Order: sequence, then C-alpha cells, then structure tokens
Amino acid sequence: MNNDPRADAADDRGFLTTEELAMALAMSAQSIRKRYSQTGSYFGLRPIKLLNRRLLWQADALEQLISSGA
Repeated sequence: MNNDPRADAADDRGFLTTEELAMALAMSAQSIRKRYSQTGSYFGLRPIKLLNRRLLWQADALEQLISSGA
C-alpha cells in the first residue's frame, strides 16, 4: 500500500501523466522527458515528481500552454 498522497494525484484529474501530456500535445513522451531533463521544465510547465520517479503535470498549466501558442 502506498501512503504517498501525491501518488493518487493523477486520479484527481487535475494532473496528467507524461504520456497523457504527450498525447494532448501530439508529440513523443520521450521528447517531454528529455526537455524536462535538460531544463527542469517543459516550456514553463513544471511537474510534480513522485517517489516512484514518475512525473505528473498540472492540467490547467497545459491549457495555459496551449492557449499561449508555445
């Protein structure tokens, strides 16, 4: 059983997995991971890093990124 409250954050739907973010942006999840690795963010989006090393991205920040046209 996992007692980390962040582990259930993806179920909250306020967050997206890296794969879901990639699908929304029509790109490879690895491209997002690479940019995050190099710069610490993906064009200003900063994920939450879970204890299992997975990344969760805020869904509302994705909407802002899309609307800004970046």
